Amino acid sequence: MRFLHGKAAVLAAGVAGALAIGGTAAVQAQPVGHQVPGAKVAAGKAAVAQHMNRFGFGPGQALIARGVFADRLGYTIRFDRTYRGLPVVGGDFTVHLSKAGDYRYGTGRRVVGLPTGVRPAVGPAVARQAAVSKVGYAVGHATMRRAIFTGAHWSTLAWQVNTVGKSSANGTVTYVSARTGKTLASWATVNNDSVRPNKKDVGVGKTQYSGKVKLPDLVKNGTYTLQDNTRGNQPILNANHSQSQGVGTIFTDKNNVWGDGTETNVETPAADAAYGLANTWDYYLKTFNRHGIADDGKAARGFVHFGNSYVNAFWSDSCFCMEFGDGSAASGISNLTALDVAGHEMTHGVTSRTAKLVYSGESGGLNESTSDVFGTQVEWYANNKQDVPDYVIGEEIFRNYDPATNYIRRMDDPHADGGSADCWYDGVGNLDVHYSSGVGNHLFYLLSEGSGKKTINGIKYDSPTCNQDRQGHRSRRRGRHLVQGADRGVGVHNHVPPGPHRNAERGSRPVRQEERPVQDD
Repeated sequence: MRFLHGKAAVLAAGVAGALAIGGTAAVQAQPVGHQVPGAKVAAGKAAVAQHMNRFGFGPGQALIARGVFADRLGYTIRFDRTYRGLPVVGGDFTVHLSKAGDYRYGTGRRVVGLPTGVRPAVGPAVARQAAVSKVGYAVGHATMRRAIFTGAHWSTLAWQVNTVGKSSANGTVTYVSARTGKTLASWATVNNDSVRPNKKDVGVGKTQYSGKVKLPDLVKNGTYTLQDNTRGNQPILNANHSQSQGVGTIFTDKNNVWGDGTETNVETPAADAAYGLANTWDYYLKTFNRHGIADDGKAARGFVHFGNSYVNAFWSDSCFCMEFGDGSAASGISNLTALDVAGHEMTHGVTSRTAKLVYSGESGGLNESTSDVFGTQVEWYANNKQDVPDYVIGEEIFRNYDPATNYIRRMDDPHADGGSADCWYDGVGNLDVHYSSGVGNHLFYLLSEGSGKKTINGIKYDSPTCNQDRQGHRSRRRGRHLVQGADRGVGVHNHVPPGPHRNAERGSRPVRQEERPVQDD
């Protein structure tokens, strides 16, 4: 959490937390222990039964409590729903209760038009072929199941097809109508061999970006293993340039020193990844009482040296792991294991276990900005002297360090990259999710620092506000008064995204209108 500007930072963390877990804006929600409290879940289900029309709840449906969160106003219970035993995609919702357990309100889609039958007219082979044709990469394997896919005013039986690429970092979930074979929607999902020696130890990490740090590890018979058993048995593995997700060998050595601070040393990015994931774990634990990505006390695996000259890092649901590339000389980018990048990727895992934000449209932009916000918060939490906290994403990974020009994204002025949106406007969801993320990023910066020119930790910022008059004309305004801009609504000009420079993570193209979910008819 940002420590130097207390109130604004706490508010920003509260808003970002609400976005990620479905709580109330500006009220920092806290998980209620590690088990979903039965009494609150029962009260939430009773409230749904009393307000069935609000949620479109009826015969054949069942509720699964995903989590209960407490704030100063009461409780928020997040539910998934099933219909005749099948998951209802887009049918999740939240119920808000008072401290006494009384219903306050609900948020989420009202499901209508559920099919009377759940026997598919289109077989799995047809659906698989439709999904494989849609994703545009060589598929290594695919898994399938039936589901109910919902739209704003309709529902239909569908095949859910999860595909994973054969030799690259690709993963996609595609929904195909089980009635017509038409593709309804598709979005990316790529966003044990645990070694457990008998004694905990603390080694030295000589990182590329954060200097010399302490790294918990394990030791047995004189061999040290880079696994942190104080944080959910967090292992760091060497992908050995494999392009398959979740494949690698855990780091071991004999001297208990990890890396030498140079990008060419095989252990250096492992030290950076271990340090970044440890700080992210601690930030979530100490700020939100969250024990790991899934709040179950278990760590996800971290892999470095993914692919050959791979200029990216990503979270994958399929392997419950993070993969970090080495960058390349041609791209001007080094190992993608900087502190804010690690926090960003681990937060994708948290989002996948909480809000489950679809990686497309405005939801996808919110998914990305949530990771940027919390990756930045992790950087402020760590307060490392070598990688000082800032509001610039990924500036450390550029071989030519210059946060004024070399970065993945800026939070104070997102559109400085030529493509990101500063503020919301009708159609922002048509942008690539890494560009529409500018809306949430800009909000976070303004809440934390306000607008106008300033220098923070040696980096110059100049954040505009966005204003819209009653006729809908949008303009960017630079000034010192956040409230003046915020009270008038927000908007931004539609921009043409720039080329691939400065963006180590933008890999997908913008979402076109025709690629959004379509009604099955």
